Amino acid sequence: MHHYIKSLSDLENIYRCPGKFKYEEHSVAAHSFKVTQIAQFLGTVEEREGSEINWRRLYEKALNHDYTELFIGDIKTPVKYADPALREHLANVEESMTQSFIYNEIPTEYRAIYTKRLKEGKDETLEGKILSVADKIDLLYESFGEIQKGNPEKLFTEIFQESLTTILLFKSMNSVQYFLKSVLPDLLSGDFTNQEELHTLSKQILSDHEVEQTFAIDI
Repeated sequence: MHHYIKSLSDLENIYRCPGKFKYEEHSVAAHSFKVTQIAQFLGTVEEREGSEINWRRLYEKALNHDYTELFIGDIKTPVKYADPALREHLANVEESMTQSFIYNEIPTEYRAIYTKRLKEGKDETLEGKILSVADKIDLLYESFGEIQKGNPEKLFTEIFQESLTTILLFKSMNSVQYFLKSVLPDLLSGDFTNQEELHTLSKQILSDHEVEQTFAIDI
């Protein structure tokens, strides 16, 4: 287990969206923590609305969801999703390297547990869906932070668009409805670079997904 514990520090040195100018760097370790906090809130909303949350499953999924980037690094979202074949190939390589790591570094009596913990967490369970949304909310905020600071890279607008579009795939969830009604409008309020463009883009994405007008953003 020594190598596993040591590897946790390595996640602090893997930065997201490599190769692009950024005003603020975000490590995989920091991202995992933020996603877990966001997932905790989304789970709280779902539970308050009557859903049953398996909190252990949710925390394990959120904390571990990007651990395997230790093996292949962070691949920019537009690249990762541009070609389904590439995405599948990357997933296969990641899974193979993860299994090799577990076999070589995790004690026999804990291998089954860590095989489950380190597998892809975004599945059809409520906890898996919450993870999918939490991951994209943090990515939305990361990209917005760069846009807000005036980063000229168009990539961050593309990431913002992809993130919001993915979140809207889960629009039937109570926690996503809360995010769209109470959080997204606050995110887009105030003055920042490209404000009008981002407002227009957001409203168009909401309209394309037939989101109710009460979710829309007033300019």
